[in-house]
Amino acid sequence: MIIIFAVVVLFLIASIINHRVQLRKEARKYPPPGKMIKVNGKKMHVYAEGQGDMVLVFLAGHGTSNPTLDFKPLWKRFVDKYRIVVVEKSGYGWSEVSNSPRDIKTILADTRKALTLSGESGPFVLIPHSMSGLEAIYWAQKYPEEVKAIIGLDPCTPGAINVLPEPQKLQLVFMFLISRIGLSRLMPDSEVKENFPLLKSGELTGEDRENYLAAFYKSAFSRDMLREIKCLKYNAEEVAKNGVPEDTPMFFFISNDQEIRTTGWKKELTEFLKNLNMGHFLDLDTGHYVHYDKAELIAEEARIFLKNIEKR
Repeated sequence: MIIIFAVVVLFLIASIINHRVQLRKEARKYPPPGKMIKVNGKKMHVYAEGQGDMVLVFLAGHGTSNPTLDFKPLWKRFVDKYRIVVVEKSGYGWSEVSNSPRDIKTILADTRKALTLSGESGPFVLIPHSMSGLEAIYWAQKYPEEVKAIIGLDPCTPGAINVLPEPQKLQLVFMFLISRIGLSRLMPDSEVKENFPLLKSGELTGEDRENYLAAFYKSAFSRDMLREIKCLKYNAEEVAKNGVPEDTPMFFFISNDQEIRTTGWKKELTEFLKNLNMGHFLDLDTGHYVHYDKAELIAEEARIFLKNIEKR
């Protein structure tokens, strides 16, 4: 037993050392493609591309290791006519892990400050995925003059949080530890493809795929991501208190697969839209990351929607 224990300890030490060495190499090989903006003493990554009178701001869902590349299948279809901006929250992508709370007020304040300091000005069209739907709605509630519209990618609404299964906190902590000691690097190729469907698509270059995995090894299950889960219900309640921003046009792309996994998901999203003066939705036969294999369709429908709100 002592020999086995010693072997395990040595293996873990070797994994940690290798992980740290690889992280340094990957940091040199894949520097931030956008601007690193200091917010509350920590740097946040803001990536921007394209020109246009309308600025589209992409907000990643919970646990997205590399938001800039995760959204690439979709944002690259807008850069010809629009300004696209991806704000990576603290602990996501190239952004540093923060020491600040993860309540909805702080998260939004960080996002707005990062945009301002990077030179981006609104009003914005917000494109949130999943949990960031709460941030987008809260933004429209608190600063309606800054939000021209919301295009939700299977976005969370305050009511949708109530139908989601309770997060397995012990599992998240376990995955955090696995990631920090580098054991996630031992994942077989078959499991990598299963867990990261975007890597199987033709939307990323070979270098993008390597970059995507490097970001996963660095940022997966960061402390900020774990703290966001702890604040999830509180954040949903805070957004619910402020009512519905009925004058903000919204278009939700809703995943049928998410509805299968979470009964009542579609109902919560569509009921929310009914309270708006301009609310639309489209069912998509795909997974929760709707912007992967339905990027072309979403871009086409979103362009029509954007033309309509330009006339308002």
